[in-house]
Amino acid sequence: MSNKSRQQTILDIVMSNELDTQEELVTMLQQYGFNVTQATVSRDIKQLGLVKVSGTVKKYRYTRVDYKESGLRNKYDNIFKESVLSMQIAGNIIVIKTVSGAANSAGAFIDHLMIPQILGSIAGDDTIFCATKSEKDAETVLKMLKENY
Repeated sequence: MSNKSRQQTILDIVMSNELDTQEELVTMLQQYGFNVTQATVSRDIKQLGLVKVSGTVKKYRYTRVDYKESGLRNKYDNIFKESVLSMQIAGNIIVIKTVSGAANSAGAFIDHLMIPQILGSIAGDDTIFCATKSEKDAETVLKMLKENY
């Protein structure tokens, strides 16, 4: 079965069920005949733009947010612009310093940009680390972030 078919099934599942863990989603996909791992589901969640919101049955649930329709993209964009204090490269890592408490939101914005050179990112209270494959990729991403955001 194709990635598109699996991702459509994921959307169908999360819209009709309250799932708050990737493991629950893996189990449901296996019931639909998809042989998937948690890593595959994690990538699908990111590609589909799924986020966790407060649930009614469970504490959290996955849902899809359309940034263009909801205006959230602009809000994240503004949060990023307003909260970032500095960006610099340390090898293949981009180190982004933010005002206290803003790294998570700024990091979410970066994640939703889905920049192919970024392998992954992690955010603390006021610092974000974005890992790239190479120093050249880090330079490309840094230039893009500084020019566009």
